[in-house]
Amino acid sequence: MAPKRSQASAVSRESTPSATVTQTVPASTPIRTANKNQSPAEIALGIWENYLDKTPQRTKLIDVFMAFLVVPFNAFLSGFSATVGQFVLTASLRIQTNVENKADFTSVSQERAFADYVFGSLILHFFCVNFIN
Repeated sequence: MAPKRSQASAVSRESTPSATVTQTVPASTPIRTANKNQSPAEIALGIWENYLDKTPQRTKLIDVFMAFLVVPFNAFLSGFSATVGQFVLTASLRIQTNVENKADFTSVSQERAFADYVFGSLILHFFCVNFIN
């Protein structure tokens, strides 16, 4: 990109050399920046470390339960629909009880979110059990 006219004329008007200014940066812990040469394993490790450091224990417990729900069992269709339905309900509970989403759910307390979760789970499993016969 070419310099603008005002910048070019200002540079040509300067005839005296200017003193160089050096800035000192205080020593601190290095900040990780995105590196194009990072391997996928390093990226996954960074995400995992960030998750372990910043996620509350209650949210981690919900995440473990969601991971357990991924493996369907019993009758295939009923088990699969129960698994997917319970996963969606648990994801909703996780979103509503996450501290970072408190501003989005001001009218829903954590107890109310859990009560809705239990009620939805009962309805879901009622239909799944009736589907199996």
